[in-house]
Amino acid sequence: MNFRRMSQLILFTLLLFVLAACGSSGDSEGSDNTTGDSNESKGNITIGQINWPENIAVTNLWKAVLEDEGYNVELKLLEMGPQMAALASGDLDVAPEIWLPVQDKSYFEKYKDQANFFENPWYENGKVGLAVPTYMEDVNSIEDLNENKDKFNSEIIGFESGAGTMLVTQDVIEEYGLDYDLVGSSTAAMISSIKKAVKEKEPIVAPLWKPHYVFSEVDLKFLEDPKKGFGEVEKIYMATREGFDSDNEKVSNWLKNFKLSDEQLGELMINIKENKDNPIKGAEKWVKDNQDVIEKWMK
Repeated sequence: MNFRRMSQLILFTLLLFVLAACGSSGDSEGSDNTTGDSNESKGNITIGQINWPENIAVTNLWKAVLEDEGYNVELKLLEMGPQMAALASGDLDVAPEIWLPVQDKSYFEKYKDQANFFENPWYENGKVGLAVPTYMEDVNSIEDLNENKDKFNSEIIGFESGAGTMLVTQDVIEEYGLDYDLVGSSTAAMISSIKKAVKEKEPIVAPLWKPHYVFSEVDLKFLEDPKKGFGEVEKIYMATREGFDSDNEKVSNWLKNFKLSDEQLGELMINIKENKDNPIKGAEKWVKDNQDVIEKWMK
């Protein structure tokens, strides 16, 4: 009698353990499925990046914003020419920085029927031109360059040769009849040359643009451009591949709502510069501090 009761008790206890184990397994499986659903990607987006301060800032900004929304974002480092070609072929989703009406006019004309160029700019106060250190008091206009060519070794120190501004600079050299060679390199090398020249109080002339942090680090001035070869006010636009707006309607609308003021872009660029070894960290900080701005884009 006691043996029977003990056997029943043991069987009952074992049954409870089995039921508890099954319940625990079910809960765990449910939890895994929930996590999998919440982490499921909404899609992949590729954004072209150029090694310019404002471009690094804006591309990392959108990487931070879109990844917060559940997208996988890849930044592809491409110079302007290959970037526009990739956009036209559909190998790139977004080209974030097209300067118009002058700097990137050639790319716009070439690819306007193969890509979607936004109607409204995200930045409206761009300026481009040839710049020299402010201590060069006798050089104030592009027209002053020929008579001072020996000071500059007849060289204009440039950056990536495929950039729209480099193409425009070559046109400006011809338009003004400058006896100068345009020396291509990289943006980083050009900025390094400018800083070195200013430190040593030597002459240097380079094609530059605003917004750019170098103007806050060294004293430079734009040369007057009487023939308006570089244009006047430049605006910055985005472009996307054909079909991107239908494939990613929400993201396309967010990008079209995107706009930055001088102050906002300046703060973003400072954040990126302070985290130059990990720019996404600087972008994430800006995103955290400017949620009210981002909410306007995401309507």
